[in-house]
Amino acid sequence: HVQLVESGGGSVQAGGSLRLSCATSGYTASRRCMAWFRQAPGKEREGVATIDSDGSIIYADSVKGRFTVSRDNANNTVNLMMNSLKPEDTAMYYCTLDQCPEVVSGASKFWGQGTQVTVS
Repeated sequence: HVQLVESGGGSVQAGGSLRLSCATSGYTASRRCMAWFRQAPGKEREGVATIDSDGSIIYADSVKGRFTVSRDNANNTVNLMMNSLKPEDTAMYYCTLDQCPEVVSGASKFWGQGTQVTVS
């Protein structure tokens, strides 16, 4: 049974920072792409950052230079450090893992329940 559990969301003022974490179990996450997506009310879900098993990273243009994704393969976790947060970063953030093509396209089989980030 694959589980992904996000933590670390919350409310912060613009310019502040938050660190999201996603713990996975029931899956060999080290061999798969892991990623963070977000969805704001009334908007489509969008990819934020993807990290491959070899450490290759893709960021959305909107977060480049502000967000940093990392993974701990030994503990099957993926983290997202978010700095210089803006109100437009407000969204529900989800972690996901799967084969890279599925992750990049947003068609992953495995998703967490999400953690809310609110920037005011």
